[in-house]
Amino acid sequence: MLEPLRQGLPPLDPASVDNAASCALPARYEAVREARRFARRTLGQWELGDRFDDVCLVVSELVTNALRHALPANGPEPAEQEPPVRLHLMRWTDRLVCAVRDPSHDSPVARESDDFSAESGRGLFLVGSFSDSWGWHPLAGPLEGKVVWALFRLRPP
Repeated sequence: MLEPLRQGLPPLDPASVDNAASCALPARYEAVREARRFARRTLGQWELGDRFDDVCLVVSELVTNALRHALPANGPEPAEQEPPVRLHLMRWTDRLVCAVRDPSHDSPVARESDDFSAESGRGLFLVGSFSDSWGWHPLAGPLEGKVVWALFRLRPP
């Protein structure tokens, strides 16, 4: 089990964010495709299309982990509730943060495996490999659950 990770995430003033976008994702695996489309469209608008491949892989892994491990086992949420997973993209001049919020209080678990042909269990390893840093923290206040984030350093324009 991992303790909440904040190291590697420099202080980010939410008031100084250059661009921010988020989308709610339903509790079904098709949401991973929706998250990738949202990321592609958003990065294109922000003229960061050159980072799409890395960000897309990380978005896919974080959303898949939220859907697979962070939702209650008793099925989809009722229609009147907000979808349980939310993808946030935030851009500062020199960095991009991809964050996925889910309702679980359980910490992400990075599995160690020497089996590189396994079809699952390497998501957080990939997140760490394709982003500059990643971590998670529990939500406070009225929101329940946690946020798992990945940081990408951006090249100067």
